[in-house]
Amino acid sequence: MSSQTPPAAVRHITVDEESTGQRLDNFLVRHLKGVPKSHIYRIIRSGEVRRNKGRASAEDRVERGDVLRIPPIRLSGRADEKAAQPAPARDFPVLYEDDAFLAIDKPAGVAVHGGSGVSFGVIEQLRQARPQARLLELVHRLDRETSGLLLVAKKRSALKALQDQFRERQTGKTYLALVKGRWPARLKVLDQPLHKYLLPDGERRVKVTGRDDPDAMPSLSLVRVAGHLPAPPGLTQTAPEGFTLLAVTIKTGRTHQIRVHLASAGHVIAGDDKYGDFELNRQLARAGLKRMFLHAWRLRLKHPLTGEDMQLQSDLPPDLSPWTPVDRECD
Repeated sequence: MSSQTPPAAVRHITVDEESTGQRLDNFLVRHLKGVPKSHIYRIIRSGEVRRNKGRASAEDRVERGDVLRIPPIRLSGRADEKAAQPAPARDFPVLYEDDAFLAIDKPAGVAVHGGSGVSFGVIEQLRQARPQARLLELVHRLDRETSGLLLVAKKRSALKALQDQFRERQTGKTYLALVKGRWPARLKVLDQPLHKYLLPDGERRVKVTGRDDPDAMPSLSLVRVAGHLPAPPGLTQTAPEGFTLLAVTIKTGRTHQIRVHLASAGHVIAGDDKYGDFELNRQLARAGLKRMFLHAWRLRLKHPLTGEDMQLQSDLPPDLSPWTPVDRECD
């Protein structure tokens, strides 16, 4: 595929065997060289990208033989210039690495990829830092505000095998979340469908919906209480029952799943700027917690090439450690 700007005409691309299983957004990023990711996400959301003549979403997995319709794309000189600027090289702490994949410790505040107003993310920076790598592809996603374990494939076969595990719910992904209030220990299963929608400015949001909603996505989270934290001075009125540290294992990987499930149960995540308690967040920031307390902590999986059982872990970063209950029981 040429690296020149795509012509301003409708294009049709047929997915090949090598690309089977890739997310639609990743596929288009690799094929529409020079097109800003924000523009790619815009044409997907607007319905201008068609998959086998039907609407498609960024999360769809393409299959061999799929025909994708790409609308006319004409870039301004300024957009061309911006697209030509590479992401700055950046290495991230490596938790595990072999010839098949690596697990990195993603910091909070960094997107996993560019798009939707973000010029670049972890994967673009990692590719710049490792120019000798033949392939580096995200296996899954983390919200920009979430820290912790993130897998990156180094081989196409490993990418497909790992994504198959995620899709077939064969992995165990456990997060640590600090929530407002005292979580009832008996509440261990959150099995509520979720519905994605867009705000007027195009930003994504998610809400709990009924099972009869035609756009409902089955979503399952398993919750275990890992400890309690009394409200520090200055927060006793806003959070009179203090906070609860939860270990949340998700069986489905929906957008904002943990954030929405916990908020819908009446216990918002501390520092969550989308679904949280905004007055509490302001007070938490003054007390030292300046971001959302949600951390991708543990991941159980099978090695994509050998089938060996593995468990990877990312310890809590320094900015969250002071907010960990002394009676923590999740180790």
